[in-house]
Amino acid sequence: MRPTGLLLIIVTLLLMASGAAWGRAVQLRQESMESLGLNQAVTAGLGLTDLCIATEARYTRHPSISDPMAPFMDHPFAIEHFPTGSFWAVPSHIIRVEKFGGKQ
Repeated sequence: MRPTGLLLIIVTLLLMASGAAWGRAVQLRQESMESLGLNQAVTAGLGLTDLCIATEARYTRHPSISDPMAPFMDHPFAIEHFPTGSFWAVPSHIIRVEKFGGKQ
């Protein structure tokens, strides 16, 4: 077999895998849209602001209302010991890059 024939087989297999992944993504999106109404009904019925994302610590359960020092309550140089904490970026109001002269 020529090298171009092998390349053609590999490219064909990759395109088929890509098409299968795309089809599965479309299917999962439709399923999630169907369950969206149920999630909204549960959230409204229980009077929640939103559904819990993670159950590890209070600052990972509701990152929109946690204070910036919550992960470091043990001591200031504490290492993040909950893996969920790595999924959220530091809010932009905490990290402010000041230009020379003290103005933003």
